[in-house]
Amino acid sequence: MSEFTNKSKQRIENLTNYFVGLLNKENGTSLLKKYEILQTQFLPEDVLIVFDYAFELQFDIEEIKSASNKLFNILYKQFNEPEIINPKEDTLLYYLILNNLGLKKLLLETKRYIKQANTTVSISVISELKKNFEIILSFTSHYTLFENIIFPEIEKKWKETKCLKILWSLHDDVRKNLKKTLEIINSKVFNIQEFNKYSSLAYFNINTIIFREERILFPIMLKSFENEELDNMLSEASEFELNFVKIPENKIRNTKKIDENFKIKFNTGELYLDQIELIFNNLPIDLTFVDENNKVCFFSNPKHRIFPRTKAIIGRSVQNCHPHESIETVNQIINSFKEGEKDSASFWIHLGGQFVLIQYFAVRDEQNNYRGVLEVSQEITAIQQLTGDKKLLDW
Repeated sequence: MSEFTNKSKQRIENLTNYFVGLLNKENGTSLLKKYEILQTQFLPEDVLIVFDYAFELQFDIEEIKSASNKLFNILYKQFNEPEIINPKEDTLLYYLILNNLGLKKLLLETKRYIKQANTTVSISVISELKKNFEIILSFTSHYTLFENIIFPEIEKKWKETKCLKILWSLHDDVRKNLKKTLEIINSKVFNIQEFNKYSSLAYFNINTIIFREERILFPIMLKSFENEELDNMLSEASEFELNFVKIPENKIRNTKKIDENFKIKFNTGELYLDQIELIFNNLPIDLTFVDENNKVCFFSNPKHRIFPRTKAIIGRSVQNCHPHESIETVNQIINSFKEGEKDSASFWIHLGGQFVLIQYFAVRDEQNNYRGVLEVSQEITAIQQLTGDKKLLDW
């Protein structure tokens, strides 16, 4: 393990051996004593190395998540002792911390209604729970921001990035448990036991994520990113609607306008660059192109995009653009395209009231060489409902 160098070598080795011991279900108390965990002051960076090594050993992500909870439970006090980071006002981390603060206040307020529901279930209590949990679910745009802006930049900057797989999986756990909680709230018969189970899981994972953001990721980001890099991320973040903060307009940078006078000749015609961009962005579909090296090269930007995309993903490995649990499927599609076994793959899902068709097409050149994959996503609810013929204009 080449990361174990200089003065940090023994400290990181001890923490790694402790974590691997947890993964192997060894006695926790004995491990603490053996590796002097409680007597050692660790750095946030140490944890990143430990998680990377656990993935190298090919432990299951659910096992790693469970062991990571035990690890942070032990390290909570020492990571929680220093004052919380205090980024400059009107910076990316400043707004994200404020957004977390707003959520924490809402979670505390919602606890009052949860206690009431465990005493006497009433229409008013159910109504308040429904309203609050809908807001908490919408807060997951905060996680989508991380997945599309912060994670890609961290991957470019840091050596150890497997921690992001854990965090993304926790994001999905929160989404799943919040949706299940709302499903229980909206059901005809309110099952308090099931509600307590899923709402508690959501609370636990939300607080877990906040701690790891503010005590692990953010301190390292402040050390490793230049102000300009953080400002660029802030500008990208303006595309996401955060629940408890609004990024001021003056923090949003204008993107550089393309050269409208540059024309490209195709076999079937010629177009100016701005015309090409307008065509892509006015198609009623989302397009994303990944090249033969599995790097994201392009995405269209229609008015009503189904899945969020930001410029931070350009050049990113497509495997890193999906949660860990989906990577096997992504690899299966790409490998079948590369081997010439398949030319397309289709999925359809219900998403927030929309019915979405997601298609993947192998892109090949005239010599049939694989050049990449084109992802096409389309909202097809209205299309699915079409019947008969329509031959007249009836605006």
